[in-house]
Amino acid sequence: MHIEPGVVVGAKMALGYVTAAGVFLYAAKHALKTTRKDGLAAFGVRALLSSLLVFCFFEVLPHYPVGVSEVHFILGSTLFLIFGAAPAAIGLAIGLLAQGILLAPADLPQYGMNVTSLLVPLFVIEHLARRIIPADTAYKDVTYTQALKLSTAFQAGVVAWVGFWATYGQGFGAESLASVATFSAAYMLVILVEPLIDLAVLAAAKSLHRLENSLLFHSRLFQA
Repeated sequence: MHIEPGVVVGAKMALGYVTAAGVFLYAAKHALKTTRKDGLAAFGVRALLSSLLVFCFFEVLPHYPVGVSEVHFILGSTLFLIFGAAPAAIGLAIGLLAQGILLAPADLPQYGMNVTSLLVPLFVIEHLARRIIPADTAYKDVTYTQALKLSTAFQAGVVAWVGFWATYGQGFGAESLASVATFSAAYMLVILVEPLIDLAVLAAAKSLHRLENSLLFHSRLFQA
């Protein structure tokens, strides 16, 4: 999902900073609401864990360049179900920034575009979850179909944003569109695999019922 250097250049890069500012404002408002509900300590612990996991996802899990960008197992829906939307958003933002600072400084100029491509789909699946997961269902009990819908929505959002940035920067030429299409097709693997990871993680969570009231996990994970 990284926008490679040179795809968007010059004054056009300013749009990425504008969209990032907007999504950061939304995330900050959401984080404040979550902090008031669950407490600062709980929010901080979940955001920290999410950040560490995101950094590991980017560096440890398989990732490879395809078309206009790179394919990653970001596991955005997994982070959402385990920690909640606001901590997951902070985790995605910090994990992505840490990767750029520590390992890929060439990606830093594209940070605004990349973080937008991650956080907007995350907040979209938060709203989707309210519609497809009944209010009396804890997240540990979601079905494969529900997990698939969340994962598909998240990954589709990432692909849509990558396609937007690519065409915004390079136009609608045949080469640009072919590169976007190749990247989109490669992400089908992620869409198929991620719901299985979601269910595996949630199955493991069921055995951690002793941590039901701890600060580590989103309260909806264990109780509706």
